[in-house]
Amino acid sequence: MSLDAVLDIVAAFCLISGALLSLAAGVALVRFPDLLTRMHAAAKPQVLGLLLVLVGAGLRLRTGVDVTTLVLVGIFQLATAPVAAHMVGRAGYPQDDIRGDLLLTDELAAHLDRVAGEREDAARA
Repeated sequence: MSLDAVLDIVAAFCLISGALLSLAAGVALVRFPDLLTRMHAAAKPQVLGLLLVLVGAGLRLRTGVDVTTLVLVGIFQLATAPVAAHMVGRAGYPQDDIRGDLLLTDELAAHLDRVAGEREDAARA
């Protein structure tokens, strides 16, 4: 078996695994009950699935320009996905889209109580 055949098999495995992880993330977005679990499903397996697809495509294409482009796409995805998930969580928290009984610690509760008190004081003035 030649090196090209082995690389093609590994690329096929990476592409299929990445596609299945992305599919699982999409199904979880529909099935999970609250914002935090959906956000976790959107961020974790989707990013890993995309990285596996990029690795599979890189192993299949094997040219310098294509691999460089795929590496840049992977780096930007790794840089932006956690920030986007954090912002979605922060935006959804005050709207009670989160099941509080599942939280171990609620670090934002005191901050939101303080902000609500400041708004009430400003409305009275």
